[in-house]
Amino acid sequence: QVELVDTGGGLVQAGGSLTLSCAASVTSGSIFRINRATWYREAPGKQRDLVATIETSGEANYADFAKGRFTISRNNFKTTVYLQMNDLKPEDTAVYLCSADVWTPIYGPNNIWGQGTQVTVAA
Repeated sequence: QVELVDTGGGLVQAGGSLTLSCAASVTSGSIFRINRATWYREAPGKQRDLVATIETSGEANYADFAKGRFTISRNNFKTTVYLQMNDLKPEDTAVYLCSADVWTPIYGPNNIWGQGTQVTVAA
């Protein structure tokens, strides 16, 4: 079974920074890697927004509101994806969720979602 765990959220003052992590694990102990991964966010009463995507190649793409402030990355072992967020604003307050294509030799790629992590930015 493949799981994604999102961590790193919290309460921060406007202008502050947070780094979110999206860590994959496989209960069977099989090797695995994260290929394409996307961070989304959901604010109360609003639709889910795409924040940033990192492709299998490592190419990164961002929503306009994230450009210049957020950076998506992946560790060399391709087991964890990060979202570095700088210059946070109150409007960035949301639950941030990671969705990733996790590859294992038995099952190939599977799209998995993390449980989300709350980010609250105080004015």
